[in-house]
Amino acid sequence: MEWMEAEDYQDMSEKAGEIVLEEMRARSLPTLGLATGSTPEGLYQYLIMQYQRGKVSYRKTRTFNLDEYVDLPWEHPNSYYHYMKEKFFSHVDVQDKNTYLPDGMAENLEKECMKYESEIAAAGGVVTQVLGLGGNGHIGFNEPGTPFDSRTHVVDLKESTRRANARFFPSLEEVPKQAITMGIETIMESKRILLLVSGRNKREALARLMEGEVSEEFPASVLWRHPNVQVIADREALGK
Repeated sequence: MEWMEAEDYQDMSEKAGEIVLEEMRARSLPTLGLATGSTPEGLYQYLIMQYQRGKVSYRKTRTFNLDEYVDLPWEHPNSYYHYMKEKFFSHVDVQDKNTYLPDGMAENLEKECMKYESEIAAAGGVVTQVLGLGGNGHIGFNEPGTPFDSRTHVVDLKESTRRANARFFPSLEEVPKQAITMGIETIMESKRILLLVSGRNKREALARLMEGEVSEEFPASVLWRHPNVQVIADREALGK
């Protein structure tokens, strides 16, 4: 696991952006695994800026998002599909047919999970996977206790995770209680993983990750078993 210290959130985002662009330029058909939430927003802004400057094209890029809420239609302003369109997709030349998210409105969620796994496999797997670090160590929506051999699945969201996401909704009651998420084993099959950590509120989780103890009770700890992980953390998250 490689550790990179960033001065602040902007510096973290730019460092991450350069790594993503480096991977894209090295491949004729780059495949990115993307995350949502506040942490990767700066990364997407940087990637948009490089596109606007003519430094990169996303026309041949395929993207797979980590997760999507269950029973929240894609047109809903708090769906992750809407997030990705607003924060990234609609500002660059990525093709709609090459952007993949789980469908939380599918009639058969188990089949939808299997379909998503098949789509990832058909693309040759994710090359560079962007992750954030949850306060309880979750990656994607894989909560503490999720088996390390899990594939894409439906998860019941912990109260702490729902509360953390409640700021995006009118009230806690409106935050979905389930989501479809890439499983931990699915994430670990990515060729390269980029973990972004920012802010004082992630300091405790980052300190636990740095201890190096691998346990299903702290899902992010599995990253110690991956051969190519880069952690970019700003000074607020690193503390002393």
